Amino acid sequence: METLEQLTEQEIISRIINGEQSLFELIVRRFNPYLYKIGRSYDYNHDDTQDLMQDTFVDAYKSLAKFEGRSSFKTWISRIMLNHCYKKRNKSSFKNEIMKEINENSKPLFHQSNQETSTIVQNNELGNIIEKALMQIPEKYRMVFAIREINNMSVAETAELLNITESNVKVRLNRAKTMLQEIITESYAAEELYEFHARYCDKMVNRVMNIINTL
Repeated sequence: METLEQLTEQEIISRIINGEQSLFELIVRRFNPYLYKIGRSYDYNHDDTQDLMQDTFVDAYKSLAKFEGRSSFKTWISRIMLNHCYKKRNKSSFKNEIMKEINENSKPLFHQSNQETSTIVQNNELGNIIEKALMQIPEKYRMVFAIREINNMSVAETAELLNITESNVKVRLNRAKTMLQEIITESYAAEELYEFHARYCDKMVNRVMNIINTL
């Protein structure tokens, strides 16, 4: 398994398409954390997020031969996850947040830190605070922040995934940071961090592979 972990995504995909179905486990393990953060950032609870992840992985497996590499595989599978989030939201009759005026000027979320936000979020104490604050800002800003800062996607990938311009990504990200700063300075609390822990990862692998093995 150690050597398999070193395979590129394209190598894994090619071998799965050619019959090595069991290698799809590598895809599930690699992208569990990214999809989990998307689902939770979309304001779904842990159980609903896991259901959406399962559907996403199964759909990705069924459509694997259609992946052409025009965008990164992470963008491709994240888009499938977002589509499932949208569909569930529409079925539940949720409404979109109203656009607000925002400031174009960009500034770092934490002025005294030169760390990447994704690294900061992995610090349990501060990460918990960011998560709690993140759930208090409008969805369109929360999604840009989660995809761009937490999942480490580029501005271009974020724009492609959310079907907005790169300029809008930058503007919404700046607004998200501003709102998060305001919330964090007003309160200091902790909740569960957005991490898909190993025990959940193993369960998701089993769920997805059990379904795939019946296809």
